[in-house]
Amino acid sequence: MTESWVNSAERIGVDLHLELSGPGGRRAALTRALREAVRGGRLAPGTRLPPYRSLAADLGVARNTVADAYAELVAEGWLTARQGSGTRVAERAEPLRDTVRTPVEAPSRAGPVHDLRQGAPDASAFPRAAWAASYRRALQAAPNEAFGPGDPAGRRELRETLAEYLARARGVRTEPDRIVICSGFAHALRLLFGRGVQDGPGAGGVLRGPLGVEAYGLGFHRELLAAAGVRTVPLPLDEHGARVDALGRERAVLLTPAHQFPTGGPLHPERRAAVIDWARARGAVVLEDDYDGEFRYDRRPVGALQGLDPERVIHIGSVSKSLSPALRLGWMVLPRRYVEPVLAAKGEREGWASVPDQLALADFVACGSYDRHVRRMRQRYRRRRDRLLAALAAQAPHIEVAGIAAGLHAVLRLPPGTERSTVRAAVWRGLALDGLAAFRHPRSPTDAGDGLVVGYAAPAEHAYGAALEALCGVLPPG
Repeated sequence: MTESWVNSAERIGVDLHLELSGPGGRRAALTRALREAVRGGRLAPGTRLPPYRSLAADLGVARNTVADAYAELVAEGWLTARQGSGTRVAERAEPLRDTVRTPVEAPSRAGPVHDLRQGAPDASAFPRAAWAASYRRALQAAPNEAFGPGDPAGRRELRETLAEYLARARGVRTEPDRIVICSGFAHALRLLFGRGVQDGPGAGGVLRGPLGVEAYGLGFHRELLAAAGVRTVPLPLDEHGARVDALGRERAVLLTPAHQFPTGGPLHPERRAAVIDWARARGAVVLEDDYDGEFRYDRRPVGALQGLDPERVIHIGSVSKSLSPALRLGWMVLPRRYVEPVLAAKGEREGWASVPDQLALADFVACGSYDRHVRRMRQRYRRRRDRLLAALAAQAPHIEVAGIAAGLHAVLRLPPGTERSTVRAAVWRGLALDGLAAFRHPRSPTDAGDGLVVGYAAPAEHAYGAALEALCGVLPPG
């Protein structure tokens, strides 16, 4: 065993006692030693670590050994690295002795120990350095008028960049003047349907109900629409997606054709064509929520439905899953006849997305950083999904898993009558997740049975294994 004191008080104000031992060479030993120092609480969140050269000299190892160990721990979420601030212990990297190794006997007022809820990306993976570089370039290049009263459609730079990106990556057919920037999908719904809108002739808002929706979806969206006076009509679901043949006299339909939320799977090609035919025949419009369009693993990309008929589909996307929900940036790709009404609604009712953030996103996409980040996260989330499947195969082989070809969550099918007790057991174990029933429309013609909607994106790398152990520990026996 090799023991070494790192005497760096003059440089960073701390001493480190590291034990470099065990298999795998000096890099593996150093990585283990630093991880255990954080795990055990000897390195508190926010502590600045020595520079590569200093630690290498103190330990008698190569500088690259320290650099590689730091990089691995940054990728896992134990450390953070910022230019000008050095390498520090991540603020989220709390000692795990009391939260992972000790069973939770009661729900914690401080929040769940493990978060496996759907819909959130890995916050620790936000590309801070690349985003900061884009932000700096965007601010330096921005004209003075960018910081005055703006265009409710959004910055031209971003709309031009999105038109090119969406055409290339999602098969969207549009031009910048038909794109309106918003702050996300919920904001888009508010702009399209307004607030206090009464369903029926003479109602306000850009669109009116009744609105066809999938039998399973986000309750928040249904509540938002109900508050706007929009009646929603649930469509049956099966293994091919929404049963669009059940559409009748609705004025619009809201679909997640790339990856049905939450049950999983793309809308079948025949149904994609059928819903366009319905919209043309009825003079109706299709709202396309491009949910998880970037994250697919075991199938080829599914192009945007909008590409089949740009005048009958409103394509809605955002960076909330691909980058961060904190950015509050999204877009609507509109049929030509809806552009001016949406801009009028936005100007009257809504705040506009931050112009500096819009300019930064335009640069981030244009310079290729967005594509690189999405590819990197696609690989990371696929590994997360595979670890979930492996854990279930080993510890709960009787549990069927669905919706795993794309997206950031999986659906675990449970024996009849066990969903509520399983969710309750998860709460007592400090595990946050959702039951499938929470997403069912109150008048749904489809009953997908008991299940769990398990998000595998949100936990930091170092916490994911413990989260899977907790999940397997609450599943009903076979």
